Amino acid sequence: MPSNNWSSDHRVIAHIDMDAFYASIEILDNPELAGKPVIVGGGERRGVVSAASYEARAFGVHSAMPIFRAKRLCPGGIFLPVRMRRYREVSRIVMHCLQEFSPLVEQVSVDEAFIDLTGTGKLFGDPRRTAAKIKARIRERTSLTCSIGVSICKYLAKIASDMEKPDGLTVIPPAEVHDFLERLPVEKVPGIGVKGMEQLTRIGIHYVGDIERHREEWLVERFGKFGSWLLGIARCEDRSPVVPYTEPKSISTEQTLEEDTDSKTVLKRYLGTQSERVGRRLRKQGFRGKTVTIKIKHADFKQYTRSATLEHPTQMSDVIFKEAMKLLRAYQLGSKVRLIGVGVSNLESAGSQSQMTLFEGQSQEDEKWERVERAVDEIVERFGHDAVRRGPHHEE
Repeated sequence: MPSNNWSSDHRVIAHIDMDAFYASIEILDNPELAGKPVIVGGGERRGVVSAASYEARAFGVHSAMPIFRAKRLCPGGIFLPVRMRRYREVSRIVMHCLQEFSPLVEQVSVDEAFIDLTGTGKLFGDPRRTAAKIKARIRERTSLTCSIGVSICKYLAKIASDMEKPDGLTVIPPAEVHDFLERLPVEKVPGIGVKGMEQLTRIGIHYVGDIERHREEWLVERFGKFGSWLLGIARCEDRSPVVPYTEPKSISTEQTLEEDTDSKTVLKRYLGTQSERVGRRLRKQGFRGKTVTIKIKHADFKQYTRSATLEHPTQMSDVIFKEAMKLLRAYQLGSKVRLIGVGVSNLESAGSQSQMTLFEGQSQEDEKWERVERAVDEIVERFGHDAVRRGPHHEE
């Protein structure tokens, strides 16, 4: 692709998507799995597929599919548990590779990111050459492949990265954007869900190019903000920036139960483990939070949340657990529960993790227990979760 297709008025945005990331790491760590249908996911009965190798995908297995269904589709599959710590370790290497090409890297998840390459042509070459160098750098450092899409905005780059998987490289230069959108099926646009597709199909919109054949006033009258958004997509008006880092608004975890339950004793055990995870992540990332929320999904998939705001922000697992239990005790179950989770929001910086100054409103006793929990964090980080076992949680 000639570099003169890109003028100084056009941004150069790339979307990097690692290929079957979890499954690829499992194969990397155990080469005997190469060429086999590898499926990474949760528990036998209620878990879902987190990742599937391309050999498993040939059987129809895909992410978010229930494990029991994946076993039916691919009875010869190799099912492995999620090893999140290992995946994050490799993810950090990938993100460091991207930062060597631009400081503007927006990590979307553990296995994908946007990178703004605008103005890097003199350093690395035209967009296609730069993307090829990124792919080579990631492969050199991790032995893994990725697929990259490059275009003038984020949503087009994301669409492009999915076009030649695995190990793909697709570039949509400015001169080709209009023709590309004319022929692009609307279901390929991120953000158009099943309901949106049904509405668009009913009025004869099958391709992005069909959108501009309708008047703006009519689209807005029929679809409201969705209509304006659609028109912006058709006109390629996406100017959303690549944001290197944004502080989290909340830190949470949730889990689908092995079996539906209406026992608060069982739910208490889950909340205990989850509160420890959330507290550990708060301490590791350097935040305290004031609002504790529990999330409950019933067997009929109806979902509810309950929240409480603490007098002082915390990062202590025990404080989070006790507040979560107060919310659970006050909640009328009514029917069995299939999922429970806990989170902390209304976050603020806790300062340097090594500087243990007395936090405003924090008692000497609280500070002592924070030190204890940090010591436990260090042991877990070095020796794993089984190295330390807490005694049973007690309700106040």
